[in-house]
Amino acid sequence: MLIAHVALPVPLYQLYDYCLTSPAQVGMRVTVPFGKRFAIGIIVKIDQQTDIEIEHLKSIVSIIDEQPLFTNSIWKLLNWAANYYHYPIGEVLFHAMPILLRQGRKACQDEIKQWQLTQLGQHIDLNTLSRAPKQKLLLSLFRNNQLHDSDLSLTVYHQLQKKQLITQISQQPNNIPWQSSFSTNRNTIVLNNEQIQAINTINQQNDHFSVFLLEGITGSGKTEVYLNVITGILAKGKQALVLVPEISLTPQTIRRFEQRFNAPIDILHSGLTDKQRLNVWLRSKNGENAIVVGTRSSVFTPFKDLGIIIIDEEHDSSYKQQEGWRYNARDLAIIRAKFDNIPILLGSATPSLETLNNVQNHRYQLLQLTKRAGNAQLAKQSILDIRGLVLSAGLSQPLIEQIKKHLNNNNQVMLFLNRRGFSPLLICHDCGWIAECPRCDRPYTFHQQQNKLSCHYCDTPRGVPKQCPKCGSTHLVPVGFGTEQLEKQLAILFPEIKISRIDRDTVSKKGALDTYLQTIEQGGAHILVGTQILAKGHHFPNVTLVGIVDVDGALFSSDFRATERFAQIYTQVSGRAGREAKAGEVILQTYHPDHPLLNILLHQGYQEFAKQTLLERQKTLLPPFSYQTLIRAADRNNQYAPAFLQRIDEWLKMHCDDPALWLLGPMPANQAKKAGYNRWQLLVQHTNRQKLQTILDQLIITIEKWNESSKVRWSIDVDPIDN
Repeated sequence: MLIAHVALPVPLYQLYDYCLTSPAQVGMRVTVPFGKRFAIGIIVKIDQQTDIEIEHLKSIVSIIDEQPLFTNSIWKLLNWAANYYHYPIGEVLFHAMPILLRQGRKACQDEIKQWQLTQLGQHIDLNTLSRAPKQKLLLSLFRNNQLHDSDLSLTVYHQLQKKQLITQISQQPNNIPWQSSFSTNRNTIVLNNEQIQAINTINQQNDHFSVFLLEGITGSGKTEVYLNVITGILAKGKQALVLVPEISLTPQTIRRFEQRFNAPIDILHSGLTDKQRLNVWLRSKNGENAIVVGTRSSVFTPFKDLGIIIIDEEHDSSYKQQEGWRYNARDLAIIRAKFDNIPILLGSATPSLETLNNVQNHRYQLLQLTKRAGNAQLAKQSILDIRGLVLSAGLSQPLIEQIKKHLNNNNQVMLFLNRRGFSPLLICHDCGWIAECPRCDRPYTFHQQQNKLSCHYCDTPRGVPKQCPKCGSTHLVPVGFGTEQLEKQLAILFPEIKISRIDRDTVSKKGALDTYLQTIEQGGAHILVGTQILAKGHHFPNVTLVGIVDVDGALFSSDFRATERFAQIYTQVSGRAGREAKAGEVILQTYHPDHPLLNILLHQGYQEFAKQTLLERQKTLLPPFSYQTLIRAADRNNQYAPAFLQRIDEWLKMHCDDPALWLLGPMPANQAKKAGYNRWQLLVQHTNRQKLQTILDQLIITIEKWNESSKVRWSIDVDPIDN
């Protein structure tokens, strides 16, 4: 008898065996009995072996799919990923599916329902409907093939259907291959020599696996390189996948792609409905679209004939999943390209140190764009020492004067502050009480416009108290400033100027960001206030001044990656100024004007910073010169989690006598409490990736046998980016 080994979406490292009584293949979804309910699973293996007595095995209830759900390369990728990230295969497989497929929906496009005349409807005298003028009109439109002019309600259609004059039929979608009508619109942009060389290098190797790093300064025309490379791929009839770090980058990117290509383009991001996501998934699998532009999870989209993967802003931390299955979409995209034997292009003005190290080790090919596109020049950069200066919502008078100067010239100003809300603290002026989230032990952020407090760690909101719960005082004051307060102060200083605040609070509604961007593109004096959403990849040709209001907190951190992230965001924000003919200027306010990191970035640039930082990491054996895994545990009583990690620490020391293995912890996480759970962590580091993987394999088998594992929430984060 054949046995199907089925993966279920449960957090357990095992497969479940069922009797297979009907023909099926690996990769098909099935309905199976699971406990007292029925569950949807995926067949991972079929053989005749099981550790359970045959008479005790249950049978598969139904087979949902007629063919395997995943393409061969996606199936291979997901199994590789489950092993590398040490995550249950069932959870991994279901994560890669649209929600409707997880719920058992058929993996095929909906039939198209159409109305058509019956035999009776073709010959009946229209005058018999004289007392029903709307029905008479609709029947006339049917006969004259003018239904597109109809604005009649569905009720009228149903009335004709009851009289057997029209009927509704179902048809499969008639999909015409886009390749037959593919073309590109005329491009008026003149490429420079560096862009041409980069495009030619990629095109010469676009028929096999290669990893390219396109390192181009901000405004150097990386997107134009993407478009030209994709043109060659689409001309072969193949498809392209473009990953962007956040939905905020999608509107401008989509617009440029649509202007260039006469071919179907789909987007994939969290803002789509479940049905929309499924439709894009199916269109890609069937080869009905030419390009998919999407965020992190788009890396799992199946394609009929994928020809290239492009990852824009490859350094961005948004590509790393931070909850549940903690995969890195950039790294998985490279593995996928290898399995598909296609090229992959990583683009960034500030490449990650891991990527630069791979370039130095000749794993990736480096393509550089060192000049800004067109006539644009690099912005003038300066540090503004604010020690001793009076600040108004974070703005110093010298910065305010520069803002006035640029606005008077009818230019646009961007102010960067990576802190949303009105203020990060609400404090009692009389007794010092601070409004804190009881679930996270962190201060609430005060949002004045909505008159609420919000925890930016667990997203719990609460109303603003009218008086201090500790002393009864009504003198509650906001301390510190965020983008909301900055926007309010600017409206006082510049009452005649348009101000657009762009952060998570203002762009959460569908289409809101696109509306802001269109307003900005109209030109004229305008102030843009925002968080890092503004820093990533946007093209604002009329911005001539970028003011970085407050980043000093990023200069002092216990995380060794903090300097890298600061250097990247500083360089990206600075790159928004002077992107076309107008000269640009960048002003950074700081209490630490002599900080070495600021001076390296200001006078020598990101490349020199990266070079020096890689040397430091090499000396200290930090990634990318070693490999890390973070084992996390959380509980509500703050006892089980540290004890659980302590046992892991002892097991590793007892069973892994390896001087290259380094352990740090157990210790409280940087954010020690979140959503009511006390969080602990144990950092495991090794200089050999394969040996670390082997250790983790053995460790997980052992942990599964411990009773303690059921008392805590625990997870394994391979290649963490936040320690």
